[in-house]
Amino acid sequence: MAVAADGSWLTTLVDAVVSLMEVIGAPGAGIAIAAENLFPPLPSEVILPMAGLAASRGSFGLVEALLWTTAGSVVGALLLYGLGAWLGLRRLRAVVARLPLLHVEDVDRTVAWFARHGGKAVFFGRMIPIFRSLISIPAGVVRMPLWRFVLLTLAGSAVWNSVFVLAGFFLGESWHVVETYADILQYVVIVGAVAGVTWFVVTRVRQLRDRRPDLDAA
Repeated sequence: MAVAADGSWLTTLVDAVVSLMEVIGAPGAGIAIAAENLFPPLPSEVILPMAGLAASRGSFGLVEALLWTTAGSVVGALLLYGLGAWLGLRRLRAVVARLPLLHVEDVDRTVAWFARHGGKAVFFGRMIPIFRSLISIPAGVVRMPLWRFVLLTLAGSAVWNSVFVLAGFFLGESWHVVETYADILQYVVIVGAVAGVTWFVVTRVRQLRDRRPDLDAA
């Protein structure tokens, strides 16, 4: 199964994933997806369609591809959940207290928000590039019940993985069409994230600037 090469490190990485699937079959796709959770630049939007393509060629079954990739998603998410649980609220507050432009109150507000919307965040977050991996960390920090986290991650991952695996299965050699649309979605997410961070930084700097005259007067 060949992948178009452009000489980049990403192409080399994807080629390694393809080789892994060719050697050990569907479990290789599961391992690659678990690694994608820990190393987001490894694109699931490429790995999943390739798993579907391999299934269409008879390298392994379609059900195997769906089960192994979803299992890989859950395993990778659990590792990041464990990282968040190890970090915990106390360590997180201590880290944030040392960072410029951030306040401990920001952590408390985020925790309160996650308490209300954490379930939706974990489920839908599994379908958003980049956040798909990161959402597991705050779930661990706030110690979302493990059974609930696993079920939500399993459900969200099953939806996302099925779309891309089935696309690769039915599109065959034209699976690159999926990658094109996935790239557009990823760019939208990145632009939105950059805009959000920029807005936060500008707002926080203005707040600090407005407070300074009051502190000088005191």
